[in-house]
Amino acid sequence: MKEVLIFITDGFADWEASYVSAELNKQETQYKVKTIAINEEPKISMGGLTVLPDYSLKTYSFETTFAMLIIPGGTGWRKEENQCAKILVDFCFRNGIPVAAICDATTFLGNNGFLENNKHTGNSLPYLKEGAPNYRGDEKYIDAQSVSDGNLITANGTATLEFSKDILEKLEVLESDKLNDWYLLFKKGYFQA
Repeated sequence: MKEVLIFITDGFADWEASYVSAELNKQETQYKVKTIAINEEPKISMGGLTVLPDYSLKTYSFETTFAMLIIPGGTGWRKEENQCAKILVDFCFRNGIPVAAICDATTFLGNNGFLENNKHTGNSLPYLKEGAPNYRGDEKYIDAQSVSDGNLITANGTATLEFSKDILEKLEVLESDKLNDWYLLFKKGYFQA
């Protein structure tokens, strides 16, 4: 089983990785979702869910292989204590491990220089620039729900399904018609409103 890491903070947006983690954890995918945080203390999501991280960044073995890093947004990405996550993101970029970030996690990436070489999106360009004073990726910014470019996937906070779709495609969990059918089922439901 290949591991996919989800980086969680206090105040993480629990719904932003929920669709994709449920699909990845299916037995037939050969993937297993694990959580990682800055330490081993339980993290409480925006929705009030308490999650005990599988891994702590303080003790994580960077010799461990994993297939992707998913970074949900939430209220924790502007806090100084979570900025050490850039060590893990840098490891991913240097080793060709895909990184997927949504909502304010894209702001974190932008502030730390990870959006300058790939097409990307976020909640909006003004929002990204306001929240990430070190951001220098204006020319690569795209107004879109989700953008996949190379080993980087980014999405705005309203794009949980598009984000999930791009991740499932990148990891080759669902392809072509099956992927589109999955997306449309959750986007439109069984019945039209």
